[in-house]
Amino acid sequence: MVQPGSAPFGLQAELGKMTAQEIMDAKALAASKSHSEAERRRRERINNHLAKLRSLLPNTTKTDKASLLAEVIQHVKELKRQTSLIAETSPVPTEMDELTVDASDEDGKFVIKASLCCEDRSDLLPDLIKTLKALRLKTLKAEITTLGGRVKNVLFITGEEESSSSGEQQQQQYSISSIQEALKAVMEKTSGDESSSGSVKRQRTNINNL
Repeated sequence: MVQPGSAPFGLQAELGKMTAQEIMDAKALAASKSHSEAERRRRERINNHLAKLRSLLPNTTKTDKASLLAEVIQHVKELKRQTSLIAETSPVPTEMDELTVDASDEDGKFVIKASLCCEDRSDLLPDLIKTLKALRLKTLKAEITTLGGRVKNVLFITGEEESSSSGEQQQQQYSISSIQEALKAVMEKTSGDESSSGSVKRQRTNINNL
């Protein structure tokens, strides 16, 4: 009966016939085979990853590893360039609440550009429309971008009623500070404000005067 932890009788007998050098050689051979198998699996994983990279590149004809990796690097650089370009030309939301209100006179017409970045919620747009209407303002154009639960609204607004007044006179009529305060209140309101508690969540909002 073979005791636990002991070698099988046949193997023990064979080991008894081997010299110390032969045992060392056998162990080295087993280690070499194990290393070769591990190396084979490693090369297999690398080749699979390279094949995946090759499939992701558009119209690539590169087959050797060095050329393929060089092409991947160029493609990643191009994607980063395009991302930066999109970020510069599109109103991408940031992690910080921000409010910017800028007034200008375009061809004698008073135009306000309001940029709001805050947490997205279902009643945000209706609240903005309601607030602008209360201020007797109307939206000429709106650019809205959402990302990861955040939203950025860029609104171009003007007086609700057509007027023959100059842009400077209209600017005096519509107080920039009052517009900022009204929009800030909309940004800092939460979706739970309509509940019976009537609590309002106060957040830090950066206001930039241009």
